[in-house]
Amino acid sequence: MKLFTRRTFPKGVHPPDFKKLTENKSIEKCPPPEQVVIPVQQHIGKPSNPVVERGSEVKIGDPIAETSGFVSVPAHATVSGKVKKVEKRPHPFGTNVMSVIINNDGEDTWKEDLGFDKNYENLSVEDIKKRISAAGLAGLGGATFPTHVKVSPPADKPIDTVILNGAECEPFLTADHRLMLEETERILRGLQILIKILGAKVGGIGIESNKMDAVKTFRSKISELNLPYQVYPLQVKYPQGAEKQLIKAIRNRRVPAGGLPMDVGCLVQNVGTAAAIFDAVAYKRPLVERVVTVSGECVNEPKNLLVRIGTPFSHVFEQCGGIKENAGKIIMGGPMMGLAQPTLDAPVIKGTSGLLAFPEEKSYRPEEGVCISCAHCVDACPMGLMPTMLNTFVRHERFDDAENYNILDCIECGSCSFVCPAHINMVHSIKYGKLMVVQKQKKAS
Repeated sequence: MKLFTRRTFPKGVHPPDFKKLTENKSIEKCPPPEQVVIPVQQHIGKPSNPVVERGSEVKIGDPIAETSGFVSVPAHATVSGKVKKVEKRPHPFGTNVMSVIINNDGEDTWKEDLGFDKNYENLSVEDIKKRISAAGLAGLGGATFPTHVKVSPPADKPIDTVILNGAECEPFLTADHRLMLEETERILRGLQILIKILGAKVGGIGIESNKMDAVKTFRSKISELNLPYQVYPLQVKYPQGAEKQLIKAIRNRRVPAGGLPMDVGCLVQNVGTAAAIFDAVAYKRPLVERVVTVSGECVNEPKNLLVRIGTPFSHVFEQCGGIKENAGKIIMGGPMMGLAQPTLDAPVIKGTSGLLAFPEEKSYRPEEGVCISCAHCVDACPMGLMPTMLNTFVRHERFDDAENYNILDCIECGSCSFVCPAHINMVHSIKYGKLMVVQKQKKAS
């Protein structure tokens, strides 16, 4: 008998998923803090420009920063109250970024003109895009690419397939899993809107098979709503949630080197982004909160929390019973691609999918050894690259060679470093190499 196999992509790795800490924890609302710190840079592209000043009175949903170009998104007040300052504050990316600091008045007063639009389904495509842009939507899977830009492909790149990414392949993270179980219809309504915008023929949701409860929930809701969408159970493998790997698994299309999903007629959006799209279009509601998984060995009560943008990390951990004394590393995101945090003063931003706390003894990497040419990194790379060669080229500043070996196609998933028996941090080198190659290309243009 032929065994049933889940859809997947070539190569990849299988880190332990550690999801049991929170996969059965329903989403709880995190009480808003006394003060929020909202950076004007929470997305790929140009930072937004503040439009409020010290002393300004704001309500939830009021714009506090406007776009500075097409590839930019606005920011909104996430509590009601008074603007205390507009100044640079610590950002999860490790720098100080211009931010709007708002003192919470505790009233939770929303902007008046928000609410359900019973005629939202009759909106034109352009009006839908305007609402998405005005809501400040950026990809909630972590990439934070402006959503209104992503749903506006060139005319010569028609989209026939929209895929919602419910893979959530990073260890520990369960925010998307819980959202899929608890807000299934919101997500599907968001998918409907995406299908309308793009005129796509195929719509589907990719979900790893360690979340079969979500697969069943979606299939049931799709049947109940009589929608023409497909649910695709996927093999549990990292990085199954990367958009190029998702497209390969579901549509068996290979995005060309240096290309984008639209080059093969596909668009991928995170399930959380789809839910936010529905809120923006049907309710004219801006993005002011998101679901965050708070987990790890050093969190006293791991949870999935609905958190206001701008909430300090310290406040989020407090709602989970705090962190243990032996905590040695805090990561925003997942352990494979997340960012280590130097301070708990940094705020939750649109791309904060998780906050993880680990003990001191696990907060360091073993000392790097010497490459033994085992090719484990080559076997694991989901993009078909040669990480060991890229690492060598970068460390010897041979950036032209690195470019010729397609360094810019690296998705920085960390699979190579994960499997390396010599503990070589190839991702660190490759990130630096990509930066240098891009700078070289800009100078040449």
